[in-house]
Order: sequence, then structure tokens, then C-alpha cells
Amino acid sequence: MTAADTRARPDQTPAADTRTQPGDRWRVVVLNDPVNLMSYVVMVFKKVLGFDELKARRHMLEVHEQGRSIVWSGVREQAEAYAFTLQQWHLTAVIESDEAR
Repeated sequence: MTAADTRARPDQTPAADTRTQPGDRWRVVVLNDPVNLMSYVVMVFKKVLGFDELKARRHMLEVHEQGRSIVWSGVREQAEAYAFTLQQWHLTAVIESDEAR
């Protein structure tokens, strides 16, 4: 292969821009439920999301008192993975677009 073969040809279009756009952000929201103990929710937040004790308790209280807490935001694929994992731990978790505010 020569150097001329590796240069882009004028008739080829550049690859689409795959960088994350501001509208591509998603939130993982944990909703209140009457089943799980507060201590259990704190433990799940620590294990799944890597929260420290204080942050896990703060989000747990937000879920308990306000009915919901945004526990993570970022790209959709990771949001779906976090929501799925939280659901596997029997928490009620959903994702929503960050534009929903």
C-alpha cells in the first residue's frame, strides 16, 4: 500500500460526528416503593452506584420524602445499564431524557 492509497479520496464523505451532544444525556431515577427497607436501598446505592454512606443516605431520603431521586446522569447506554441493575436489585428505577426538566 502506498501513501497515496491511504489518503482520503474527495468523493468519500467524512464519518459522522459521534460525540455526545447535550441532548444525548439521560437520567437514572429511582422511585419510591412501599416494599424496600431504607437500609436496603442505601446498601444497593453503595454497591451498584459506588456511593459513599452519606451520599447513599441522602439519595435514599430523597426517594423516601420526595418520591424520587436522580441518582445518575450520562449517556443512554450506561443509564439503561444502571437502571437494569437497580431493577435486578428490586428497586423501581427508570430512565428519562435530561431534557425532561
